[in-house]
Amino acid sequence: MERAEMGPQLIDAHCHLDLMAHPDAVADEATALGLGLFDCGVDPRDFSAANERARRQPGIIAGIGLHPWWLADGRCGSTEVDLLCEVAAQERHIGEVGLDFSERFAGSESLQIQALDRLCDVLVQRPLAGRVISIHAVRSAGTALDALESHGLLIPNPDSPAIIFHWFSGTSDELVRARNAGCYFSVNERMLASKRGREYARQIPLDRLLLETDAPTEPNTETSAQSLIRSLAWTSERIASLKNCDAKHIESAVLANARSVFSLR
Repeated sequence: MERAEMGPQLIDAHCHLDLMAHPDAVADEATALGLGLFDCGVDPRDFSAANERARRQPGIIAGIGLHPWWLADGRCGSTEVDLLCEVAAQERHIGEVGLDFSERFAGSESLQIQALDRLCDVLVQRPLAGRVISIHAVRSAGTALDALESHGLLIPNPDSPAIIFHWFSGTSDELVRARNAGCYFSVNERMLASKRGREYARQIPLDRLLLETDAPTEPNTETSAQSLIRSLAWTSERIASLKNCDAKHIESAVLANARSVFSLR
């Protein structure tokens, strides 16, 4: 428990405790092992329980989210968008939110954009220092950046949120645009499985790099904090190889980034 009292020594910048088979057990184990977790929500109705769990565990951060998949396939609708905006107005940690213009969600693009625009409106009207937003953007990174930019959320000032593109998969031009806007990027094993993902990881500046697992891959999956740590360690080693530097250097830089982004000691 001594490590946890010193603050997290490793931070997973994007995972989903609610989708794990035993979220409380994973949270307990993570705290004991000194693993910090940004627990990104996918349905705003789950936030209250997730936030209560985070209050009990140092290093666990609950995000209020509405995954674009849930909106696109009808699992969530206008009531959940209202709830997202109502809660997000008072919260510093927002995620997972964003856009997914994959072929299987064709026809829902305008619905997704409206929800993101509403959320951005609320965040501008109710600014909070230290706010963090984890963004899902599949075939839509430019549109997501347009929304953030049009609402002034990319303008550097004391109340500007830290924008994290999770598992970035946009075009190289969109990567440059997000990078120039000061966004962060959280990288996971599956991103590094593709040639483009590896090249993007190589190009991401060290001071904008975060590690994530995006675990679990399927709902109700048996997961452990140890497995999250192994995934993060593998990812940092792979990035170190891509950047031709020592893995410990990557881990140290990423930990400093995460502590800064999430205001952790």
